[in-house]
Amino acid sequence: MAKANERLSIRFETIGNQVLRVAHWRAETDTGNRPLLFFNGIGANLELALVLGELLPDRDILTFDVPGVGESPAPLLPYRPWQLARMARKLVDRYGFYNIDVMGVSWGGVMAQQFAIQYRKRVKRLILAATTTGMTMVPGKMASISKMTNPRRYADPAYMLKNFETLYGEEGGDGAEGFVAALKPPSPRGYLFQMLAFVGWTSLPFMRMLKMPTLVLAGDRDSIVPMANAHILNFALPKSRLHVIKDGGHLFLISKADITVPVIQDFLNEPYEVDLSDIRNGAQTA
Repeated sequence: MAKANERLSIRFETIGNQVLRVAHWRAETDTGNRPLLFFNGIGANLELALVLGELLPDRDILTFDVPGVGESPAPLLPYRPWQLARMARKLVDRYGFYNIDVMGVSWGGVMAQQFAIQYRKRVKRLILAATTTGMTMVPGKMASISKMTNPRRYADPAYMLKNFETLYGEEGGDGAEGFVAALKPPSPRGYLFQMLAFVGWTSLPFMRMLKMPTLVLAGDRDSIVPMANAHILNFALPKSRLHVIKDGGHLFLISKADITVPVIQDFLNEPYEVDLSDIRNGAQTA
């Protein structure tokens, strides 16, 4: 089995006037599986998605640093979600992908919904992790939200480690230290533009348009995105299932990767003809 870093290439791509730092994992073998487009959380650089490349070797994976995050230069002007979705679509086109699966976590889960709304004929499966419907979300704990909106959490490792459990509902320790070590502080302008992008945005009016099979993932200890948001998504989406990660905080994709990634892989590998509507109201728990 080839190591993830042997399959990984990182390069800079220019899309219109914006330069993006892009990561592409090539499938270990030509299995015919659809590529996966991944949208990361707010302020999160692509290194935090390395677990996907390690644990999903059977498909191409494409992700990128959002403008102003990681090593992608900050944009000159604010952007709206449809603009970033179009940028991502042009990136997907450049790599020769048409039919794809799309996944997003937290802020990236909102972006994944926007992409799926704009390009729903191309999105065959959708995965929404630790995310919401946008401005219509059920808010998390104020202690967590106040620290999440503070960019100091990226610039000051000691601050992040001290407030890790308050922020994410996750225990500290080696996992927290590894997460903090992989962080690259976003530019102040890039972080601000990410927060501004979804002011006034909600996916609720468009939910019934998303008819592709959808997996909603949620951690039962998430202090930023409470479980109620996952239930709203699961109820509103026509073909969704809800999978709850037991003892999972906001970062369960990393802290509970051994549990979460097999669930993702099983969902992606199901025959497309499977009708998930029969089980959409039954939450599974790992």
